[in-house]
Amino acid sequence: SRTAPGRSGRGGPGWAHPRHGAEGGGGRRAPFLLRALRIAVVVCLYWFTSIAMVFLNKYLLDSPSLRLDAPLFVTFFQCALTAALCLGLSLGAACGPPCAGLPTLRLDPKVSRSVLPLSAVFIGMVTSNNLCLKHVGVAFYNVGRSLTTVFNVLLSYLLLKQTTSLYALLACGVIIGGFWLGVDQEGAEGTLSWTGIFFGILASLCVSLNAIYTKKVLPVVDGSIWRLTFYNNVNACVLFFPLMMLLGEFRTLYHFDKLGSPSFWGMMTLGGVFGFAIGYVTGLQIKFTSPLTHNVSGTAKACAQTVLAVIYFEETKSFLWWTSNLMVLGGSFAYTWVKGLEMRKVQEDPNVKSGERNETGV
Repeated sequence: SRTAPGRSGRGGPGWAHPRHGAEGGGGRRAPFLLRALRIAVVVCLYWFTSIAMVFLNKYLLDSPSLRLDAPLFVTFFQCALTAALCLGLSLGAACGPPCAGLPTLRLDPKVSRSVLPLSAVFIGMVTSNNLCLKHVGVAFYNVGRSLTTVFNVLLSYLLLKQTTSLYALLACGVIIGGFWLGVDQEGAEGTLSWTGIFFGILASLCVSLNAIYTKKVLPVVDGSIWRLTFYNNVNACVLFFPLMMLLGEFRTLYHFDKLGSPSFWGMMTLGGVFGFAIGYVTGLQIKFTSPLTHNVSGTAKACAQTVLAVIYFEETKSFLWWTSNLMVLGGSFAYTWVKGLEMRKVQEDPNVKSGERNETGV
């Protein structure tokens, strides 16, 4: 199961030694403090990277001072930078640490074609995420694309024939209620963007599809997330060109007055680096905690991000608006907790494993 790697990541030799050794309290305390400090650093790094990436993308996509109406170009640049960083770090693998463990990357057209269906979903995911962020405020962004969990349940049933427990469905109901209450409150405050809502729902769908297609495509790249990231972003760069031409973004860039500005390209590069880094720090957080803890951390991060956005943009929100956010966050946390308990039950009870495996969902 997906919980096992997270546990084994924490349970290496350094973790097991204090339990089995004959050392005193000092010997036991040091490894525990070291693990706690390491987990705290990783979680803080994940929070900082994720929140900074959202605020940077909001600036690039919808800043009044920048006035750049080219969301596909922003997304294309981030994909190109991610592919370049993957290739650069792979080339550095021959130089030893810290890149020694990375696989060598080379572009195989046959593999690229096999990854293409996932790349199309990937483009839909990153583009709709950015378009949702462009049209809604950062404070509402979490609610606007909060239906990912609901689509996980729906697609798991339709495509994978996996059923979901009643408690998990109730948690999904709370998320849907929070989403609709949030939409209603955004409308009441005069800040509702139906375009943003549409792309938020589309982003939620694409995130779920991306998870399913990733599982199907991973064998093509020998199970390497690193290689899959490289092929995904290379394919995306190629596919973005006709889309940018169709939507006239090259003409927009030609007339953009800050195209030669070092500060603009600095912000673009910084956004791309954070976009690349989020995948790495997400993996670190799962490795040093667990998938369940990662989901809980992500829910708490979304709460902090919403509060920071309201403070930074000096917004005033109603009680019901905050209630909608709490419903989405509470429903997401409840779903994560229920699925964690179900996964643990499947792991610990051999008699349940064969009969209830499909009830754990995605």
